[in-house]
Amino acid sequence: MRYGIDNDGEMLSLEAAQSIVTHAQALGFAVLDTAIAYGESEARLGAIGVAAWRVVSKLPAIPQSCTDIGAWVHREVLGSLGRLRANKLYGLLLHEAQQLAGPRGDGIYDALSAVKEVGLVEKIGVSIYAPDELASLCARFRLDLVQAPYNVIDRRLVTSGWLARLRDEGIEVHARSLFLQGLLLMPSARRPAHFSRWQSLWDLWESWLCEHGLTAIQGCLGFALAQPLFNHFVVGVDSVEHLQEIAACAGTRTAAPPDALASEDADLVNPSRWSVN
Repeated sequence: MRYGIDNDGEMLSLEAAQSIVTHAQALGFAVLDTAIAYGESEARLGAIGVAAWRVVSKLPAIPQSCTDIGAWVHREVLGSLGRLRANKLYGLLLHEAQQLAGPRGDGIYDALSAVKEVGLVEKIGVSIYAPDELASLCARFRLDLVQAPYNVIDRRLVTSGWLARLRDEGIEVHARSLFLQGLLLMPSARRPAHFSRWQSLWDLWESWLCEHGLTAIQGCLGFALAQPLFNHFVVGVDSVEHLQEIAACAGTRTAAPPDALASEDADLVNPSRWSVN
């Protein structure tokens, strides 16, 4: 499906996806991140073959009309495994983490725990947009895995202290949105006008890259991979060449980017709040 702000809308062919997965495995990638809501992703991965991979998938929002959450979750997990042609998920995350903090939270957690107990899932957890979601969740439930955004603009998981706390509690943490859905990689000429209100950040980002002789991908990866408390880093690619570029840049070590690049403006750091045509 279409993903990222700098995307032409074309869906990869099965052959192109197969080539990406094969090259990723050869490069040492070990985890695949997908979701029921990601279009044909699970079925495509199943056709390609994921036996050698650890697969993390995500449940969509549980319908308000659902009266048997345990049966619904079990059915959805079996559906994912069927599409993936797999026997087990490495991780199962809630796409709507706040459902777990709501009045049906205990039932949802029990349902997640049940599919873990019968061996369909190894780790259960949540995908979050902001670290302040974690306070109510971690107070009530024992999570195995948290996926959260982290990039040169959005540093909240670290600055809030939540990354260190999660690792202290033995919770696996995956960082996503390293490129802010591609926004950090876009040249200024292609950046939508919607983002012009943060022009001072883009100017600072581009001048810092120029000062240190870095590409945007090098700057993004160098910043993220310098943080040792993450277990894995999630990246999206749309070609073998893009994958190879990311892999080649993964060893880049950079000076720390300026603190002034960081922002907690939810209209910027949370892509679900973007209004871009």
